[in-house]
Amino acid sequence: MFRYFSFVLLNNNPFYSIIVLSFVLAVGFLLVILSCTLYYNWWPLFVAATFILALLPNAICSKCAGGNDFLSDHHSDVIDAGHFITGMFIITGFCLPAVLAHAGVITFPAMIMGCSGGTLVYGTIIAYTHFFSDQGYEF
Repeated sequence: MFRYFSFVLLNNNPFYSIIVLSFVLAVGFLLVILSCTLYYNWWPLFVAATFILALLPNAICSKCAGGNDFLSDHHSDVIDAGHFITGMFIITGFCLPAVLAHAGVITFPAMIMGCSGGTLVYGTIIAYTHFFSDQGYEF
């Protein structure tokens, strides 16, 4: 089964990649919404918010850093700061449900569903930017 999904994502036709990534994104949001509705608690929505906010520091810092020439050995501290803030958001996305489950605010299955749904959402958006980013190597 993994061979089929890797073939679909690595196929030259971007239509297949968009179909698979949209399906995974829908499953991720479904898990987050089900973790809220099945256990009558809206706190797991913060997990999806932290995983979506985790994308912003890398996007903002990569545009502000400069040094877009691939022949130079330019390394910016702004990019490092963006990676650090992104890491903080990702760790928060996993630790916040664990703290809420430990405090008894949400249940353990809601924690598992929220973390897995947030991971699928974040992974889908990262995969989309990887597959469809303009590399600029066209000569």
